[in-house]
Amino acid sequence: MHHFSNTALLRLHPVTLAELLVISLVAGVGITTVGPGGVLMTIGLYTVTGLPPAVVAGTSIATHIATGITGTIAYIRSGQLRHRLTRRMALILGATAIAATPLGVLINSRVSHREFGILLGLFAAGIGIVVWRRQRRRFESAAEQGYPTLAPLPIALIGIGVATASGLFGLGGPMMTVPLLVAAHVPILPAVAAAQVQSLMISSVGTLGYAAQRTIDWPLAVFVGIPEISGVMLGWKIAHRVSSDRLGYALATVLFCLAPYLAFHGG
Repeated sequence: MHHFSNTALLRLHPVTLAELLVISLVAGVGITTVGPGGVLMTIGLYTVTGLPPAVVAGTSIATHIATGITGTIAYIRSGQLRHRLTRRMALILGATAIAATPLGVLINSRVSHREFGILLGLFAAGIGIVVWRRQRRRFESAAEQGYPTLAPLPIALIGIGVATASGLFGLGGPMMTVPLLVAAHVPILPAVAAAQVQSLMISSVGTLGYAAQRTIDWPLAVFVGIPEISGVMLGWKIAHRVSSDRLGYALATVLFCLAPYLAFHGG
């Protein structure tokens, strides 16, 4: 188990800090434009800081609490989370997040820096495939209107898988949950709304887990979290001006290019 007490902010080169600012801003933009932008935060912390996997994941997951709160409030106000069926789905996802996120945190504490890089590379490639396929298919079922009718068991299985991976890599969760729910013919707005609640639970429980191990660099989390939130807000504006096709393909390409680097140069 790693224990971390001194902030990396005091040791990192100014150029590295500048790189982190840019990465976190881009990650925030990605969250609100194409969805899976949060993984860039974990990738950035891993590749430019040299920090242990637990510190990378712990610091990253702590930054997602604010986005989870913001998203949950937004979808309560817009009405999706007030509907009984969407609320049921959100509760199932939230409950599985509470149960499964600690498993991901535990797995993280057992992997080496090299193993974490390999797993992160495979994960980045997988997310790249999901984004690419989504752009190719254009989320046919996303046009469906109404509310979810998916049975509780499939929802729970999705929740367990996503929460475990999120706890391991320090992610929020919607980047995986929304495509999986939409693929299961859940309308897009209820899927996104329920995923916000799941994200809040994953980030909160994951933060508690990593905090208990003392593997969260809080000053660094604030340092990268502020531009990430700014990126989230900027992303809302960009999403209305730039083709989501271009953004989606760009993100998928970046993830594909990063995957082999993460897997083979993480030692």
